[in-house]
Amino acid sequence: MKILIFILVGLFAFVYALYYWLEIKPEVVARQNLSLLGEEAGLLQVDGHKFRDLNKNGRLDVYEDPRRPLEERVEDLLGQMTLEEKAGLMFHATIGMNEDGTLREKSALISLPPSSDLIARRLMNHFKVTRIAAPRQMAEWANHVQKLAERTRLGIPITISSNSLHSFMQNPVAGMAEEIFSRFPEQAGLAATRDPELVQQFANIARQEYVAVGIRLALHPMADLATEPRWSRAVGTFGEDANLASEMIAAYILGFQGNPLGSQSVACMTKHFPGAGPQRNGEDAHFPYGKEQVYPGGLFEYHLKPFEAAFQAGTAQIMLYYSIPVGIPFEKVGFGFNKDIVTGLLRKRYGFEGVICTDQMLIHPIKYMGRELIPAKAWGVEHLSAAGRIQKSIEAGVDQFGGEACPEIVVELVHSGRITEERINQSVRRLLRDKFRLGLFDNPFVDPVLAERIVGNPEFRKAGEIAQRKSIVLLKNKDNLLPLGKGMKIFVENIDSEIASQYGRVVSNLEDADIAILRLHAPFEKRKGFLENYFHAGDLDFKDNDSKHILDVMRRVPTIIDMFLERPAVIPEITEYSTGLIANFGASDSAVLDVIFGLFSPSGRLPFELPSSMEAVRAQKEDAPHDSENPLFPFGFGLSFKK
Repeated sequence: MKILIFILVGLFAFVYALYYWLEIKPEVVARQNLSLLGEEAGLLQVDGHKFRDLNKNGRLDVYEDPRRPLEERVEDLLGQMTLEEKAGLMFHATIGMNEDGTLREKSALISLPPSSDLIARRLMNHFKVTRIAAPRQMAEWANHVQKLAERTRLGIPITISSNSLHSFMQNPVAGMAEEIFSRFPEQAGLAATRDPELVQQFANIARQEYVAVGIRLALHPMADLATEPRWSRAVGTFGEDANLASEMIAAYILGFQGNPLGSQSVACMTKHFPGAGPQRNGEDAHFPYGKEQVYPGGLFEYHLKPFEAAFQAGTAQIMLYYSIPVGIPFEKVGFGFNKDIVTGLLRKRYGFEGVICTDQMLIHPIKYMGRELIPAKAWGVEHLSAAGRIQKSIEAGVDQFGGEACPEIVVELVHSGRITEERINQSVRRLLRDKFRLGLFDNPFVDPVLAERIVGNPEFRKAGEIAQRKSIVLLKNKDNLLPLGKGMKIFVENIDSEIASQYGRVVSNLEDADIAILRLHAPFEKRKGFLENYFHAGDLDFKDNDSKHILDVMRRVPTIIDMFLERPAVIPEITEYSTGLIANFGASDSAVLDVIFGLFSPSGRLPFELPSSMEAVRAQKEDAPHDSENPLFPFGFGLSFKK
């Protein structure tokens, strides 16, 4: 009995300690962090106008006065900042959000620092959101974050950023789809429309939805070219053709930013310079085995063209990728550490004076319970310490570190003489300019009620539905069977039966069907690893076990195949045996069925070619567009219904 009591007491102590750690300790930490803050900014009345007293000194400073020239405001604020405040500006971390719109202070599975820790103690004010709340709650959260920032010594506002929230993707790195917002096809689908006006319309809608909930920086568009068909991020690009991508990039940035950048703009961080498409064997640089970017065709300049269009369109910021350049005369280190790329190309050749940010996790690995879960992407500088990596990156010309939260390292680098404070000031000026240009110092707050009305409103959703339909590509229409007539007996897979029943009589047995309609995902290799599950890479063809069922259906009944082309696919047998074949780049069941049943005429054109075999894929050059021998479907292919 004594042993049992001893075990029970021990178990109770463990549970209580766990409860204290998960529930009470975060609140204690939050109180400690919040104690570092002062009061909220008051209002000053000057010349009949009201101004925010951000530094709480009772007088109107130059940086608080929107009537003063931009550079005067920047220099005034810079002169008041401590080194610690400057260092905080140089980190762009992920921040948590509670569904009810309150600040996230408790730990998650992979722990994020509490919001109060990031803002009050580390003095950071650039944050990326991932999972989000409903529009009203998200707007309330944004206001809570801005109120917290207002209580810092100088009241520097927060810049909230996001990957695309309008897509169909489910990738924690590339973006998480949220049905809260209007839904449009992926970038490749926008390219398939061949319609720059539609792209600008999408960007303008996304801009309004972002601004409504407090997001003022888009971590997109992707200006990379999908010249290597095995690369897992092709659907996030505007395809493989530099001219098409350049035209789309310009329209995209104009829709988000306007001209010039202002209080209703969303700044664009165009990525991933100098173009992440030509990865060796199509592997991605998130992983050590994919860190090499190669140019066997000598087409490095070709991959710069979309970025040149982005510069011309006035992109506010640029994100660098992880890769090490191979086959070109640059230092063999990742682009985030590469002075040849950052200073040599971006600053000197292109004269780019905007913010340059690294992609995420260049400095530290992600750990869980002390165990390394995801390694740091410090390709070429793995031997350097965290401080050494940051120093090399700053010396290369980088302004900001994505996914990192260690400003104390920058402070120590300055104190030790390894980096000068004047060099830090150069980056801080660029970062402050964008905050001022976006009007964040003047009014960073949003209206939660208005957010509820704007985000995902019927007009925006309708525009997204039309864009989905315009992006669909008809690849095969045997005997002009399409469009189908309503009322047919249809067998469906991966389609909502209730939606399908609006177009025909849905049957559960294949033998009873007049026609089968299958929605498929482009093939990919199933790999081990947390992130590998989301990066669909490897061979582009269906293997025997995967294709057996599909071929069986097609041989038994006329079959329409719809395939989500996350990247190009090698599908000669499906092409041969299908009655109809269409491709989508993010489309609802209704959008696909509207095309199949003739309620919307297909007009999309392929943004990249579909190779005929894996042998042809392996023979391609990673940096060359349109170079697959005898492609099954060439770049730009797309059929229409015959009248």
